[in-house]
Parts: sequence; C-alpha cells; structure tokens
Amino acid sequence: MKLNERSLAFYATCDSPADNAGFLYKRGERHTAYHRRWFVLKGNMLFYFEERDSREPVGVIVLEGCNVELCDSAESFAFAIRFGGTKSRTYVLAAESQEAMESWVKSLSRASFDYMRLVVRELEKQLQEMSRGLAGGCGGSREPPGPWKPKPSGLEQSRERLPALPAVPPKENGCAVWNNALGADRPLPDTSGCGGHDEEGSPRPPPLPPRRRVSNGEAVAESPSAFCRLHEQYSREVARLRQDWQQRQRGPRP
Repeated sequence: MKLNERSLAFYATCDSPADNAGFLYKRGERHTAYHRRWFVLKGNMLFYFEERDSREPVGVIVLEGCNVELCDSAESFAFAIRFGGTKSRTYVLAAESQEAMESWVKSLSRASFDYMRLVVRELEKQLQEMSRGLAGGCGGSREPPGPWKPKPSGLEQSRERLPALPAVPPKENGCAVWNNALGADRPLPDTSGCGGHDEEGSPRPPPLPPRRRVSNGEAVAESPSAFCRLHEQYSREVARLRQDWQQRQRGPRP
C-alpha cells in the first residue's frame, strides 16, 4: 500500500477529532529501550510524534489485520500490537497508568475496519430479527402500521360504557314542562293517582306543582290544602319507589 507523506502529515495534524491521544512509551525495533512519544489515533491510523507540538509525525501504524493484547515487559502497563505473518513487526507500547492502558487497548482494538464490519453485520442481523418479530406480531401483514393513537384512559372507558342519558325536558319559569319533551303528542297521563307508570310501561312524570296566580302584578299563593295534597302525593310516590328498590336489592323470593 502506497501512502502519501504530505497527506498523512496533514491528516495527522489537522483539526479533525481524534479517537484517542496521549503519551505512550514505545520500545525501539533494534534497541529495547523505551522512548516517550505522543500518540494520536484517527480512524485506523495510529500516528506518533517526538513531542506533542511536533509538526510532522515520526511514523504511523495502520491498524488492519492486527491484534492488541497485553504482554510481559520491563515496563509496567505494557501491551503489544501484533500483526499476522512471520516477518511482521510487533509494536510494544507502555502506558503511564492502568486506566490509560485499558483505554488505549480498547480504542486500538476497535479501530480496524474489520471490527466495524462485524459491528455493522451484527446490527443488520438484529434489525432483521426485529423486523420479522414485528411482522409476525401483526399477523404477517405487510401493510405499514397506521398512525399511533393514544390509549383511552380508565375514565374515558368508563364513560363509553355508561348508558345514554335521557334528554332533559325543557323548563318554563324554573319548572319542568313534561308535555314539551319527546312524545308530547301522546295524551298526558292521569296525575290524580299515585301510579308510577303509564299504559306503555314508561315512568310517569310527577305532577306539576301549583303555579302562582298573578293578580295586578302581585303573586298570590295557592291555598294550604293544595300544598298538603301535593306533599302527600310526593311522599307516597317516594315511599313506593323506595320499597320497589329494596325489593330489587333483596332479589326474587324463593
């Protein structure tokens, strides 16, 4: 593989973000002495400089087809970059601390394109499994899912289960006008008795309270006897309804 020195030098010193950077001790190829160098990792290329402010790198290591592993050395926190092949060089490096060594080993192991290719394949496999799971959950339908709708809350569900309330009859002067409600064409039921249902079985409306007669702009109340009769009718009606409700709560007699 041919590399352009100027392009590599520009790429090593440009403002592009580095995957990792710091000082490491590098063992020489011929001599076993360690030299402190400034290392910069960008993609799958590991550049090393003599000093941190150097304008050009001393060398570069292309991290393809290699393994990063710990090794025994005179220096503490040492690790090696080993390439396949008998004539390939092994780079021995040493960090200044355990934390720095772990960081470098992790970042160098993930720098190659082979590792990225494996990650992409694994992600594609997971995506396919998720797609098959969604298709199986939808009964094999290939149609795209519809727009998401919020699930109705418990209060809304209880409201849906409630029966429809009857229409409220109109009022006139604060009193309900029952003959103006639905079914007003039918003849009014007899309000003289205390029966609670008419001929068709529907509940009979309560008798209207006596209205006031207006004479010369002044309201005149009905006689006390009319109010007493009305009170007695309502009392009997309430007592009869209460008795029917208690019988329904007790259930049918054996």
